[in-house]
Amino acid sequence: MRFIKSNFKVTLASLKATTVIEVARSVFFAAGIFIIAGSVAALWDNVVFIRMSPISGYEYPLLLIESSLAGLYLGLRAPSCAIKTAGSGGVLGFLGIACPICNKLLMLLFGGNLLLTYFEPIRPIVGMLGIGMLFVALWEKLVLRAESLRSREAVI
Repeated sequence: MRFIKSNFKVTLASLKATTVIEVARSVFFAAGIFIIAGSVAALWDNVVFIRMSPISGYEYPLLLIESSLAGLYLGLRAPSCAIKTAGSGGVLGFLGIACPICNKLLMLLFGGNLLLTYFEPIRPIVGMLGIGMLFVALWEKLVLRAESLRSREAVI
């Protein structure tokens, strides 16, 4: 795996090479993801979505970390990326903050009793797994970006 073999300094150098436009785009995506995912998960009162299970408190930090990582992932340019890992991490992260009873697909597949008995206790773990997958995808994207920057400097 590329992200394990890579050097932390190389990845940090890739982050230092970000442009103002990339930073603005990352902040825009992170804020949008925070607002949309938080509203859909009904972490705050809104007229469209109603949460049927209480908020535990860990949902807010999970949402903040998830939206920050996803915003960075979407805002930075790279020659290629780990889109499947990022997508899976995003889905798992959302399942970690969303109300299991409100999720119609989960209710249809598993039923309310099963969700509250088995899924509700592991929801924080699912959210952290999603954040881990987003981190891995971002790390891989930064490594690919660093390699691209290094090859561009070698040509010049």
